[in-house]
Amino acid sequence: MTELTNLGVKAIRDGVAGGDFTAREVAEAFNTAVAEAAELNAFIVTTPDHALAAADAVDAKRARGEALGAMGGVPIGMKDLFATRGVQTSAASHILEGFKPEYESTVSQNLWDAGAGMLGKLNLDQFAMGSSNETSYFGNVVSPWRKAGGANTDMSPGGSSGGSSSAVAARIAPAATGTDTGGSIRQPAAFTGICGIKPTYGRCSRWGVVAFASSLDQAGPMARSVEDCAIMLEAMAGFDPKDATSLDMPVPDWEAALSADLKGKKIGIPKEYRMDGTDEEILKSWEQGKEWLRDAGAEIVDVSLPHTKYALPAYYIVAPAEASSNLARYDGVRYGLRDLPDGAGLQDMYAATRAAGFGDEVKRRILIGTYVLSAGFYDAYYTQAQKIRTLVAQDFANAFGQCDAILAPTTPTASFPLNSLNEDPLTMYLNDVFAVPASLAGLPAMSVPAMLNSDGLPLGLQVVGKPFDEQGVLDVGLAIQQRAEFEAKPEKWW
Repeated sequence: MTELTNLGVKAIRDGVAGGDFTAREVAEAFNTAVAEAAELNAFIVTTPDHALAAADAVDAKRARGEALGAMGGVPIGMKDLFATRGVQTSAASHILEGFKPEYESTVSQNLWDAGAGMLGKLNLDQFAMGSSNETSYFGNVVSPWRKAGGANTDMSPGGSSGGSSSAVAARIAPAATGTDTGGSIRQPAAFTGICGIKPTYGRCSRWGVVAFASSLDQAGPMARSVEDCAIMLEAMAGFDPKDATSLDMPVPDWEAALSADLKGKKIGIPKEYRMDGTDEEILKSWEQGKEWLRDAGAEIVDVSLPHTKYALPAYYIVAPAEASSNLARYDGVRYGLRDLPDGAGLQDMYAATRAAGFGDEVKRRILIGTYVLSAGFYDAYYTQAQKIRTLVAQDFANAFGQCDAILAPTTPTASFPLNSLNEDPLTMYLNDVFAVPASLAGLPAMSVPAMLNSDGLPLGLQVVGKPFDEQGVLDVGLAIQQRAEFEAKPEKWW
């Protein structure tokens, strides 16, 4: 039944509902694909039994003539940042290795309630801190894509949701959850030729998601088409009284309202996104994107986001500051790793546990965050960064007075070889330069695959929308998808 693994969310859901195949057949096909793709290291933990049990429940419902749910019969990958009851939730860190929550995150519970099953917990950059999926305690995730011409260099699947992007691109999961703090859904989606949307901040509950930077973290779906993202986002989203930042708004029927007709819409092109060092082929794909949207009936207008150049430095103050506060709870006392040297006191245990449990990138960000929050530097760094954040949000608000959505590249380059940027954290951070502004402003933003570059690697285009206007973002994404006709998939080598 391997052909079932070529199907996406909508095709599986409709096929199961229509009796073309059973949910169990789908789950078995994907379980087999996951087991055969160990070389990608996309999964930290596999849960074939969970996928089969969920599938059997859906098949039983169908036999009784009951509704199957928006995700009925669709097995998915769950980023290992979402708490899953009784299944290890590690955030790809040694400090949480072996931690099995007694509770379920709101987003994962929403998906199970909608009929989805879990193939396993997906690898990521440790505590979602990284842009290449090389900071995981459980080893690098490898992209299923390779450069054209027979090169067998392992490429980055992007980060932090690299396990999610690799699994979806490799057809070992039809869809996966991701989280996006500064581009961690959009950048890996662009690197692997799939779709991924970060909704408006607060659209999906953060309850039960391991925190990185609480004012930025937002869950979203990653799948192979805009339609599949719309279906999955609908299942994930919703008000949650357990999350104080959750939006108390009804969830629209995004799938039913999808339309690629952009007549009367204005698409903004921010001049500040033409940055030095951006790959020429990325700029070419951006120009092509403008033509596609014109063809869809949209008017292309120039807009200005003048504080763009300050967004990345502001992000790398705000996010580590919040991380240093959030990660203080990992102390070896209540759960996870405990390193207690002989004769050690409490402070020694804290130090030893954190030294052993956190990876280098996590330690780097904790140190930066603690520094910018310290008494002598709070106003000079953190307060200034928050002011920049406000200005970035105002820039978008002003731009949306002239347009309905914004089109930009998702990343400044295509995927790069693993281990090629490890010694240069600043260059690594620059990968998020186009993604971070929308995160700081809490706006919905999506990456849609546009084309392959001369190396045969995917390039993505980013659509940024007004607050709460996921529909507008999905519609522009659909217009791009229909015209790009991106059907490329990685050649199987694993």
